[in-house]
Amino acid sequence: MSYYERHIFFCLNERADEPSCAEHDAEGAYKHCKARVKQAGITGPGGVRVNKAGCLDRCAGGPVAVVYPEAVWYTYVDQADIDEIVESHLKNGQVVERLLLPPNVGR
Repeated sequence: MSYYERHIFFCLNERADEPSCAEHDAEGAYKHCKARVKQAGITGPGGVRVNKAGCLDRCAGGPVAVVYPEAVWYTYVDQADIDEIVESHLKNGQVVERLLLPPNVGR
């Protein structure tokens, strides 16, 4: 067993010359996710860790987040999407299919 069951990383990168996740309030999504994970009681060792990340190089699909160890990439629109990722994937291990970032989307 690893120290955390799952990690979710939110790209918070801001680019001056092209679209980026920061333009979509990625910081707000990160903070909301962190609060929801804490509220769900799934933080800490054996649970979930919510982390900030720099550029994840998937800017064209932004905003993006990735859950490990499954390496599941998500895009999201609002706090309801984050709530669904927390409840379905982070808490119950069920991938949220409708929020998956297509595998061919890059920078």
